Amino acid sequence: MRIALTTLLLCLIASTQSTAADWLQWRGPNGNNVAASGQRVPTSWSSSQNVVWKTNVPGRGHSSPIIVGDLIVLTTATGQSQSVVAFDRGSGDKKWETPISQGGFPRVHNKNTHASATACSDGKQVYATFNHHDKIEAVALSLAGKVAWKRDVGRFSPRQYQYGYAASPTLYKGKLIISGDADTGAWIKALDTRSGRVDWEQNRPTKLNWASPIVAKVAGQDQLLISGCEMIASYDPASGRPLWNQRCLTMATCGTVVWDNDTVYASGGYPKKQTVAVKADGSRQIRWANGVKCYEQSMLIHDGHIYALDDGGVAYCWHAKSGQEKWRQRLGGPVSASPLLVGDTIYASNERGTTYVYKANSSRYQEVSRNQLGNSSFASPVVVDNRMYLRVASGRQEALYAIGTN
Repeated sequence: MRIALTTLLLCLIASTQSTAADWLQWRGPNGNNVAASGQRVPTSWSSSQNVVWKTNVPGRGHSSPIIVGDLIVLTTATGQSQSVVAFDRGSGDKKWETPISQGGFPRVHNKNTHASATACSDGKQVYATFNHHDKIEAVALSLAGKVAWKRDVGRFSPRQYQYGYAASPTLYKGKLIISGDADTGAWIKALDTRSGRVDWEQNRPTKLNWASPIVAKVAGQDQLLISGCEMIASYDPASGRPLWNQRCLTMATCGTVVWDNDTVYASGGYPKKQTVAVKADGSRQIRWANGVKCYEQSMLIHDGHIYALDDGGVAYCWHAKSGQEKWRQRLGGPVSASPLLVGDTIYASNERGTTYVYKANSSRYQEVSRNQLGNSSFASPVVVDNRMYLRVASGRQEALYAIGTN
């Protein structure tokens, strides 16, 4: 009897703990929007085909799902309330919803929402950020949805373009890293995940920008990277100390940089268009640049090639080292969600709810399928344990789909 109870207890603990394959933050387990190796998900689906379950999502938001053990966590906004909501990964049933703030919503762009920043988790707590009352607020919740702490991180009140907030936080060794770029004051800060206290902070150029920071092991060291404010900038994620920056790109970007070996790649934005490759070893050498604009969405890198989908829905493949265009193919736009790589297959959704599935093939565009869910799609898909999770909307009703074969 004791053995049986011990086994049951271990199973219950395991069901709520995260694993290395979980999707714990924006851009996934390795920060590059690439699913863990060995994943097998359908390449075709509809509202009735290869749908394991579907559940309605309260309110509205463009944040992507994160996966923490048996939980799927989203941020959302309903009326004048911002919340964190969790669903059961196996059934889609709502497990909890925790209101975080009330009122004080700013004006936002018609493509933005009041819950566009993706949450993150260290497997012990869930962390989320919201913009209200001219500030960014961060919150830590237990995996049962109980608030552990809430902190006002910094002022965020853009003046020239009141488009709202979008940058997703990232985690690094017990630090929750949050950016707030605006033309009335800009900063990047790291909070201690246990207490919410500020561990370090750095001022940023006072310019409008919506890019999310990410930590990468590049050029032999951990670097906190962020594009926008007319540059790519690198910081030491442990201390916040600036490492290097290179003038390039444009004022406003929304995507997250990608990288390989000693080079980082970024695209944007407004008011200029550019995709650029910059060496991250401190030399700040611009290896190549072109005039393509991937403003809201991030790019992918695979097998020495960059795969991108621009705002208008044109897919590109470039040789990463040289920038040589290998191919381009017009699909359909507009596009806000970031493409996802599963094995050698790319899944890319546009704002109308169409997901294009094609091979990461550097020699030619090789389409596999086109799939339709709902009529609106801004959140990026994620994949864990052979299932894809898609947040889409039909009219004003949002839904979360689990796509798989079982």
